[in-house]
Amino acid sequence: MSEYLDIKSVSEGYSNKVKQDLKFRTGVFVWKVMFNIALNPATVNNQNLSVIGANGKKLNTRISYDAEAHTIEIEPTEAYVQGETYTLHVTRAVESKGGQRLKNEIDISFSV
Repeated sequence: MSEYLDIKSVSEGYSNKVKQDLKFRTGVFVWKVMFNIALNPATVNNQNLSVIGANGKKLNTRISYDAEAHTIEIEPTEAYVQGETYTLHVTRAVESKGGQRLKNEIDISFSV
């Protein structure tokens, strides 16, 4: 498995926010999504954040939220398949503690 992902596309308006700063934890890439405000932890879950394979199936993931750093980590619990394309999907249902939602859903298409 390579050390970097090949970012294929990013939702409009978010391309300047995607950085190639990756780390390994369990042999798979862990996505780190940073926000500038505190989030409602109840909205940080596998329904609102997911990694989807080319076949449209969601990968099993472990989602964790660091309230102090306003950072979500999305870690697949199954290995990515070399050469496959996936999409990291963040829905508008992720909201701040004050109830503010994202303006748009975010999709980042990548291949391993």
